[in-house]
Amino acid sequence: MHLSFADKPTLPGSAVVLRPVSVTDVPGLLTMLADPEVQRLTGTHRALESGREREQAEWWYATRADHDDRLDLAITSRESGEYLGEVVLSELDTHNRSCAFRIALAGSRHLGRGYGTEATRLLLAHAFDTVGLHRIELEVFAFNPRAIHVYEKAGFRWEGTRRQALRWDDEWIDAYVMAVLAHEWRALP
Repeated sequence: MHLSFADKPTLPGSAVVLRPVSVTDVPGLLTMLADPEVQRLTGTHRALESGREREQAEWWYATRADHDDRLDLAITSRESGEYLGEVVLSELDTHNRSCAFRIALAGSRHLGRGYGTEATRLLLAHAFDTVGLHRIELEVFAFNPRAIHVYEKAGFRWEGTRRQALRWDDEWIDAYVMAVLAHEWRALP
């Protein structure tokens, strides 16, 4: 079985639709990248190069479809089509049938509405049931209990701690490594 993310699907849910990112999503991406809370939760210290933000973001989203080792999908509102964030599978390891996962919502106004939970579940279902992955891992900072809760509901289990992996506001923050296996995902209610 040859694993690949060459297929860039659209995955509909009840509240969100995941679809391939496009240049039309760049305004939402720029808003997300500029949000201080998003920067904190993702541990992003540096912004895009000043004055070149739009150009860099357009290049990034325009080139995602060219990669068969990653899947970058926009999270959009099923009702309005509004860009809500992105969800990504990357670092595809075909020999070990594994990859990395990340998600970011475009600002705190989208938190607590179930968008991240549904987007995570949709993408995991695709990764395990369609692509044929065995293991998906992520890293989350200790100061993000909301995300940890979402990941646990999706079947991710704590595997270890990268101690003091992030320096934020003059404090050292641990990063937790979590992963979910295909059989664990399938056993969820």
